[in-house]
Amino acid sequence: MNDNDLLRYSRHILLDDIGIEGQEKFLSAHAVIVGAGGLGSAAAPYLAAAGIGKITLIDHDTVELTNLQRQIMHTNDAIGLPKVVSGKKTLSQLNPHTQIFDIPQKASAELLEGILPTASIVLDCTDNFKARHLINTACVKHQVPLISGAAIGFDGQVTVIDPRVANAPCYACIFPEDQIFDEVKCSTMGVFSPLVGIIGSIQAAQALQVIGQIGEPLIGKLLLWDARTSQMNIIRLDKQPACKSCSTKN
Repeated sequence: MNDNDLLRYSRHILLDDIGIEGQEKFLSAHAVIVGAGGLGSAAAPYLAAAGIGKITLIDHDTVELTNLQRQIMHTNDAIGLPKVVSGKKTLSQLNPHTQIFDIPQKASAELLEGILPTASIVLDCTDNFKARHLINTACVKHQVPLISGAAIGFDGQVTVIDPRVANAPCYACIFPEDQIFDEVKCSTMGVFSPLVGIIGSIQAAQALQVIGQIGEPLIGKLLLWDARTSQMNIIRLDKQPACKSCSTKN
């Protein structure tokens, strides 16, 4: 790090749990963020501000007026632009030293296959089970830690999936792919504006904890947040021996 870096990241460096060594881990890390909507709008700016060296944004959607109620990475002037293009502009203004790569595509197995070998961490900021299982499968295959978040209505959740940790559950251990879940979208049910900021910020914090090896990330735990009561609960999770995604038997 040069003198400018030491000044920019001085508040991190002052923390005993981070210091210069931890900040250098951030600077050399590559975070892949799938989804540049509500959750991604909160997580991505904090990772860029924290000094993550490289961020790849993946999203096929464009900015709409209805997004602006909660997706704070985008502005009124960005309406009609791809979300990743709008996001890249915001993040670059926040920290010009972070490399931002924008991919205006829907996440696919082929796309992730080409990106994950260089990734330090993946943040799942999508809003549907199909995408979450796709991302989980890719992260398990490439042994890349995954921060999974979800938010709808007044309820949010976060968990950390780390395939490198023995007996740690993956997303499919918690929500099996063959089970039927009701897909609920913001467009039909709505979402409390600050909720995505809270959950996305927790995702960013968990990503930094994993990269910097700080404290105890939510590996094998599901954090639940109720915005109506400000109640937080943590559920302990177990690896499923017959999981179709992460079990050695499959």
